[in-house]
Formats: sequence, C-alpha cells, structure tokens
Amino acid sequence: MDQLLSLLLFVLALCPLTLALHCRIFRRFGSAPLKRSNHNELLLPGPSGAWPLVGHLHLLWGREPAFRKFAAMADRYGPVFSLRVGLCRLVVVSGSKAARECLAVNDRVLGTRPDIAVGRYIGYDNAIFALAPTGPYWREIRKIAALELLSSHRVERLLHVRASEIASFMADLLSRSQHDSLVIPIDKQFEHLTFNINLRIIAGKKFSDAEFGKAGSDACRFKKAIEDFLYLSGVFVLSDMIPWLEWADIQGHVKAMKETGKELDYVLDKWLKEHIEKRKQRGRHEIDDKEADNLMEILLERLTESEPMFFGRDRETVIKATALILIFTGSESTALTMTWAVALLLNNPRALKHAQEELDTVVGRERWVQESDIGSLKYLQAIVKETLRLYPPAPLTGIREALEDCHIAGYSVPKDTRLLVNIWKLQRDPTMWSNPDEFRPERFLKEHEKVDIRGQSFEYIPFSSGRRSCPGATFGLQLVHLTLARMLQGFNITTVGDGPIDMGEGQGIALPRTSPLRVVLKPRLDLPLHG
Repeated sequence: MDQLLSLLLFVLALCPLTLALHCRIFRRFGSAPLKRSNHNELLLPGPSGAWPLVGHLHLLWGREPAFRKFAAMADRYGPVFSLRVGLCRLVVVSGSKAARECLAVNDRVLGTRPDIAVGRYIGYDNAIFALAPTGPYWREIRKIAALELLSSHRVERLLHVRASEIASFMADLLSRSQHDSLVIPIDKQFEHLTFNINLRIIAGKKFSDAEFGKAGSDACRFKKAIEDFLYLSGVFVLSDMIPWLEWADIQGHVKAMKETGKELDYVLDKWLKEHIEKRKQRGRHEIDDKEADNLMEILLERLTESEPMFFGRDRETVIKATALILIFTGSESTALTMTWAVALLLNNPRALKHAQEELDTVVGRERWVQESDIGSLKYLQAIVKETLRLYPPAPLTGIREALEDCHIAGYSVPKDTRLLVNIWKLQRDPTMWSNPDEFRPERFLKEHEKVDIRGQSFEYIPFSSGRRSCPGATFGLQLVHLTLARMLQGFNITTVGDGPIDMGEGQGIALPRTSPLRVVLKPRLDLPLHG
C-alpha cells in the first residue's frame, strides 16, 4: 500500500490542471458535517480531510480489512455515514434499522450494481448475475438459477452428490487420521470438498487432490484462477472511483483481472464445448438424469440454439458467466464457514463437547447422521448460526447504487450514490447482541431463538437480504450442517500444540483467515463410512 501511495502522489503531480478543475468539487465534499438542507433534511455525517481527486481513499489504505475500518468509522460517526471515494459518494450502513430501509423499504431503488472493473474483465462484461445491473437480463437469469439449481426441490434432488462427496471426504480424513500425530490441513480439505461438489452440480466435473496439484491441469488452472478472482473481487480499484485513471492501471489490478478472466474462460469454454459436443453425438433427449443434474446441461436445455441471443448476450457467454458465479460463490464461502466453525469450537471445548453429546443422544453411535436428522440437532444449528454471525460469508454486501434519490434513516441520499452494508459490524452491535464478540451458540436457543437466518431479521443478515441476497444460502447451509455433523460425530478434534487457534481475519470478499487451520483427528466411532 505504500507503493500505491507513492504512485498515486506521482500521478497527482502530473495532473495539476485536472486538480485545479476538481478542487472546488472536492473542497465541498471534504467534510460532511451533520446539518440540515434547504428541505429540512439531514445531510449524511462522515469524516473530514478528503484529499483532492481521491477523496477519503487514503483512510482505507493499510492491511486492516475494510470492514474493520468502516466499523471504527461507524463508532465515531454513527450507523449511517458517507465517504467521498474518488469521484463517487459512498454510504456505509452498520445498523439494523437502516439496513432494513436499504434492503427492504428501498430495495428496488438501491438494487442495482455500478459498472466496476471486476464485472467487466472477469464477469463477462457484467453477465454474471451477481454484478449485472438491475433489468430484464438480471431478473431472468437469476430466476433460472434459483429455480433450476438452488430451489428446495433441486437441493433435495442433489442429495446423492453431497452424500457421495462427504463420504469420500470422511474416508480421506479417516485414512489420514490413522497416522499418529498427523497434522491435517482441514481448511484445504474443506476447500476440496466444496469445490468438487460445486463442480459436479454445475459443470459435471470432479477432480482428485492430485489433479488439483498438477501444474497446467484444468483443475489446477481453474482453482488458481478462482482464488485470484476471490482476491481481486475484494480489492479497491482506483479506476472504479476515478474512471479516467484506468489507462494507467497504477495498482496493476486491471491487468490481473484481464489475465484471470482469460484463464477462467479458457477452462469454462472447454467444459461447455464438451457438453455441447456430447449433446450433438447422443441427442439432447438422450441425456440421462445424472447428467441433467448439472447446470450447464440445464442451461443448454433452457437457452436453445434457436434463440442464440439472451437479452442481448450470446447463449454461451450467459452459460459460462452463470456457471462461474455459482462456482465462485458456492465454494470458497462455504468452506470458510466450516473452517471458522471448527476454529471456534477448538477455542471453546465445552461447546465442542456439547455438540458431540447432542449427536450421540439424537442420532446415536450405531449409524451416521443424515440430512433428515439436522432439524433435530438444535445445538448444531445454533453453532452454525453463531459462526455466521461472527464470520459472515461476506462481511460487506456487494456494492449497490441508487437508481434515484431516496432517504436512509432520515438522511438524503442522491441518485448514483453507492452503498455498502457492513454486515460484520451490524451483527456485532452491542445494542442488539449481548457480549457481541463472544462465541455463544446458546443465544440462538434462548433470547435469539426466533431470529431468521434468511434475511428477515435485520440484526442478523449473514446472506444479505432482498433481491440481491445470496440465492445459494439453502444449498450452502445443507452442506455446512451435514459436513460438520459427520465430522464431529466421527472424530475427536484437537489442536496442534497447547495454545488457542489464531482467529485473525484476512482481506478479501469472503472473510478469509490469516493463517491455515491444522488439526489432529482421532476416530471416535467404529462405523462403515457409507452407512
């Protein structure tokens, strides 16, 4: 970030005329005190000290994650405040009442996405529905994804995929645990599990650990590109705030996005062409049910060749873009949720013991826990809820943009203002949660028993809420619950060494850990793995 500062100052030094033209604009927004407009409306509070051209971007530099920086600002300026970031006004919301206004009352007005670099260069020019602007294309492709892959019916139909992959996962852990004191990188094991499940249901693919580690293989190239996508989705790109700086690409992010987009497209295009060729050889009506369970086959069926364009986008681009965003959002965030849950349990042995005792009582020790048992495992559900409260899959919502003037918490918000909801801060609000930084699953069995996990209780929105909420929440939760239940039932889990697990949070859109999670496992049941 020091290099970024030096380069930015260098560019500013080369632009005296531009700065002179913009100084009056930024002087106006350099400080945003709480005051009333001519219409007796409150103007948004926010920090002073905006720099010419870049606004408050300098406040976001450094290694501390952005959601923590925004949380500190909320403590000073309140649950709704604004910043000038480049040429854009950004509003950050950190309170449940204001979040309800944004994601429910003003959901339509604040429901679109701005045109940003990651959407253009990795997201097929905003064809991935998570970054597509509001409109008929976004509505239709999100509906297809929700109905054909992410509905309760489809989640139930894909049970055999989850069951077989979890059985393979457990067999691998059992094999590794046979060696005394063998340290297992459980975070990597979760990543491989969720990645293979998502590849099977979206592209009809499955890869071994060896293929993931083989340089140049499709599995290795795609996994590396997805990791790059994850990182690049969470960085601040100067040209997103100051568009005419894109040519300079001071940070190198635009170049990296273009390269990552090409890598992802190479593999996705190869997989899609395999599906198209298979359909030509066998006839589309001869595809069996198992092949039809993957999204590429479903979309090839829905988006027929007789209609090659879909709301102005070609059929193959739409399929690749939709497959990409579902693999991207469904793999990493699910694996991270399970990793955070295990880390929290290792730091709280009493909760770990309670979870295993519940499994022994409800399920027993003579058979493996099944998805049908999850509804009866109340403490396990509370553990997952508490994990999602402390470490939501995305600590900040995707950036939104106001389609027209509106009001949030009595403040006037002009059209084109950008908006973020700081879910991490909102879910640690001490006015809503007692001892908010403490891991206490019991809160979801007592005072917060009625809290809805799907975005209707605005003090708790781990998957966001409204039209831009995560459509894959149901599928992800099924996988998290069953995997954790099997692992806790099947193994005693201990830490490496005597100290507590490091809970440091890294930078990124999906709240990564700063350190890997390694554990020691010992079998606690003598059962066949496929029971």
